[in-house]
Amino acid sequence: MFSGIVEELGTIRERTDTRLVVEAHAVLTGARVGDSIAVSGCCLTIASLQPGAFTADVMPETLRRTTLGALAAGDAVNLEASLRFNDRVGGHLVTGHVDATGSVDSVAEEGNARRVTITAPATLLELVAPQGSIAVDGISLTVVDVQPGAFTVSLIPHTTMITTAGRWTIGSRVNLEVDLIARYIRRAMQAAAETVAHPAGDTRSGRHAPASLAHIVAEPAGRSDLAATSADSGVPSRLRYGPARRGHHSRPPGIAAYGA
Repeated sequence: MFSGIVEELGTIRERTDTRLVVEAHAVLTGARVGDSIAVSGCCLTIASLQPGAFTADVMPETLRRTTLGALAAGDAVNLEASLRFNDRVGGHLVTGHVDATGSVDSVAEEGNARRVTITAPATLLELVAPQGSIAVDGISLTVVDVQPGAFTVSLIPHTTMITTAGRWTIGSRVNLEVDLIARYIRRAMQAAAETVAHPAGDTRSGRHAPASLAHIVAEPAGRSDLAATSADSGVPSRLRYGPARRGHHSRPPGIAAYGA
């Protein structure tokens, strides 16, 4: 686990299809084989240590999902050692499990800050919110705005000086990891939708849970029956708290229905 506060810029010494050798200093203080280090937002395990460098194994899935496969000797990478339980979390909780890559779409100076707009997949943008957090190349950043197909962040001078963000130009590819809490909320709501779409003992096929949180909306208070099924998807368009029973409310008083 990390917090998105980059400790230093490392340099790629060597990259093959199966490993990375990274030159580093600060993150190696007290490091041991088996420890985790975030390399531009990707959680990697130290396989061996050398003076002033470490080696990490990389697998095909990592190279496909992240920007690590495009690195070459001499490239700079953001480095952060894993958190200890008594550490301050200066950014936000970051797992180092990259969700997708994005591309820098625009860079503009604004006073002492730099506004950067980054394109990203629509499924990822569903979990990005203005004033929320996102990890970009392992840097914990605050989202300024979300537009169709992209989001914008604003960088302070310190960030551009000590991370690779200062080198981003239009077209630069970056690793993206959405907020951990948002990721699990979406999965929980998808699971709830699947439960309604496929109740216990229901063997009917052709019914699928919605792919987006936007398809799950609140049920009006006091309604105890399942809402009409959408003709397009075969999925109930609303979810209730639970089945009504004689002598009981359809949901406990004070507990809201599921909402989008």
